[in-house]
Amino acid sequence: MLTGSIVALVTPFTDKGNVDYTQLHELVDWHVAEGTDAIVAMGTTGESATMSHQEHVQVVSAITELAAGRIAVIAGNGSNATAEAVYLTEQMNHLPLAGFLNVNPYYNKPSLRGLIEHYKACTEASDKPQLLYNVPGRTAADVTPDFVAELASIPNIVGIKEATGDLSRVEQLRRVCGPDFILLSGDDPTGCEFMLRGGQGVISVTANVAPRKMKAMVDAARAGEQAIATALDAELAALHEAMFVQANPIPVKWALSLMGKMQPNYRLPMTPPELPEQQHIEDTLKQAGIL
Repeated sequence: MLTGSIVALVTPFTDKGNVDYTQLHELVDWHVAEGTDAIVAMGTTGESATMSHQEHVQVVSAITELAAGRIAVIAGNGSNATAEAVYLTEQMNHLPLAGFLNVNPYYNKPSLRGLIEHYKACTEASDKPQLLYNVPGRTAADVTPDFVAELASIPNIVGIKEATGDLSRVEQLRRVCGPDFILLSGDDPTGCEFMLRGGQGVISVTANVAPRKMKAMVDAARAGEQAIATALDAELAALHEAMFVQANPIPVKWALSLMGKMQPNYRLPMTPPELPEQQHIEDTLKQAGIL
């Protein structure tokens, strides 16, 4: 339930800036139909940083209700303040979640001791499994494999979303964390190779717009079918690039609006892509046969 093709789901908003639960329902149904293995709710792509705690919990609760056991749901529970991360974990612990995705505390730049105490507090707030989330481009701090090995000794920490794009991390993490520790890529352009080297899945932005093909690529890579996986990934490469022409989730929400899946609404400080990026995203979707 914590492996495979996992979509980092967007959060649709109405023109007034409220969560659009009708469109959210349609997105969940679509991912079930397309074969996506799991949904990450209220992660970076879900614009969790712009949501109140109440909204955060309400969206995750709604997604679990809409999923209705048809697809696994993983909830983002991270914060740079340990008390906030613990609060979110406690508030969502009663939900039917496969686990939590806990981003490395950003901005504060804690020591290893601080990280250990942070994650201990979060795992003590729930008996559900938790995944670490290493994304130094967002947090300004890199949780290196040796640090991960220390954190992996904490009960309930069962894996990591590794978003550096550094493929050497797969072997390093496997060596220091053991065979049962779940390794997920958080970097779409290198996700295929990450899995061919032993990773067990991808938490993907691209899966928002091409869920069926991402699922096929992930399944092939996990099965060691290198030729099939790399061929599918080559077809996805332009989409991987287009989804990051501006900060995530700006491009992917624009792409989904072009696909008729949601309105192109953001919460400040996120704004729609600039005109050249809008055209690039549209052209890429057309070339991929999505439009």
